[in-house]
Amino acid sequence: MRITGYRSLTTVHRWGRPVGDVNGVIADGVTEVPIVLLETDGGLTGVGLGSNADVDRVFPALEGRDPRAVTALYDRMLAFVFKTGHNGAAFGTIGALDMALWDLKAKMAGEPLWRTLGAADRFVPGYASGLEYALDDDALVGLYERWAERGFTGAKVKGGLDVDRDAKRLVAVRDVLRVNAERPAVMYDVNEAWGRHQAVRLARRVEEQVDLTWIEEPVRRWDVEGHRAVAAGVRSAVASGENLTGLEQYRHLLAADALGVVQAGSVWGITHFLRVSVLALGRDLPVSPVAYNANPLAHAAAAVPNHLATELQDLALPVGLSADQEIADGGIRLGDAPGLGIEVDEAHIAAQRGAGTWGDAAGPHVRPPDAGLRLASRHRRAGAEEGGSA
Repeated sequence: MRITGYRSLTTVHRWGRPVGDVNGVIADGVTEVPIVLLETDGGLTGVGLGSNADVDRVFPALEGRDPRAVTALYDRMLAFVFKTGHNGAAFGTIGALDMALWDLKAKMAGEPLWRTLGAADRFVPGYASGLEYALDDDALVGLYERWAERGFTGAKVKGGLDVDRDAKRLVAVRDVLRVNAERPAVMYDVNEAWGRHQAVRLARRVEEQVDLTWIEEPVRRWDVEGHRAVAAGVRSAVASGENLTGLEQYRHLLAADALGVVQAGSVWGITHFLRVSVLALGRDLPVSPVAYNANPLAHAAAAVPNHLATELQDLALPVGLSADQEIADGGIRLGDAPGLGIEVDEAHIAAQRGAGTWGDAAGPHVRPPDAGLRLASRHRRAGAEEGGSA
């Protein structure tokens, strides 16, 4: 069987509420979900999810090749963009195509991908994460009550601009999850909002009020010294890595012992996650994939020995997608459908109305230029109210 072509299309995910983080919020809760379909001369189609804006540039690395050689083809795609670099759109495209290749490989074997990758258990532990920054306190509680009904014992809360508000919300979510566990796992994600000069002080203020499992992206992703300072200065683990593209970007963070939980973004593909997991395993560190629609990395998470928990962001799926999986008992139970178990209804997608974009000027993928100034201003005011102690 050989790869003959591809098709790109875009559907949307309708969250039914505002979604975002400290960097911005998409008020209408409609976001795009790019899809790439990898075609073969044997009639099978591989499904890949994630941005594939550079597919015209990268696809020649795959054309005419046997899709079973997934890891070799992954490196071949990297080699195709070697001169100009594999960050950003190029790495996202490689990740989406890599996902489609793994889907094809498992379909050719007639088994679910978790089996192809060597997993023994179809259940993948997870934690709830709602991109809920814009919700008021009552809506926040209502959101996580639905996750508690599915047996979840861990959740992540977005914050970073107002740590007193954040602590209150973390406590509220913890209390919701106590229906399932006496000491739920509570994670705090500030999405790179802090500088190293303030991160330890702000994190400690939150830790005074809630026992955190980890604090996520406390400083900018490349700030090794900042991550190390936070790791040394707080009780909780430091988690980061979802925005790192390539093993070389993890090297200095791990060498500095700056991470306690190593993350990888689902949008960067399955091979990337598997390699990051091995890198983390070599340092006895756990790995946690950061979510994407239909949870495709759950198959890979089931197969690595140092998987901690997979992020899950919504109980619903994007328009026109179905997946052979069940969210229950605090995680994902994967099915037996061949490949990723993700089906794409192209007619349904074509008939949809409306569009969404993560790139909206108010959205979390466009960091406001005054984000740091707004945080500093807020804490100057708080310091004045406390007698200048902030």
